[in-house]
Amino acid sequence: MDDDEAILEMAKEALSYENFHVKTINTSKNAIHEILEYKPDVILLDYLVGEINGGEICHQIKVNELTKHIPVIIMSGFPRVFESLGNYGCDFFISKPFDLYHLLKTIDACLVKATA
Repeated sequence: MDDDEAILEMAKEALSYENFHVKTINTSKNAIHEILEYKPDVILLDYLVGEINGGEICHQIKVNELTKHIPVIIMSGFPRVFESLGNYGCDFFISKPFDLYHLLKTIDACLVKATA
């Protein structure tokens, strides 16, 4: 989930190339509904997503009994702001701009963690 269409498209292309099934969302409206409907294995979430910050969305995911097991990776171009506000229960944090190899390794780590 990101409100930057260029980042969404790049991430979708790269992850699809690596044989991941990808659904992109560019708004925080109905995020939990979208997650419950799609049932993702991992969520990539921008820290600043329109109407509500991604940290709050992450918190909503992590306190919901139906979604709390899903690993959440928060990404942000403002890591110091993120660090000062707390991690909201996310599993990993990646600074933007990010290295695609690092993103893939982090997703793999989330998948391993989720199945452990």
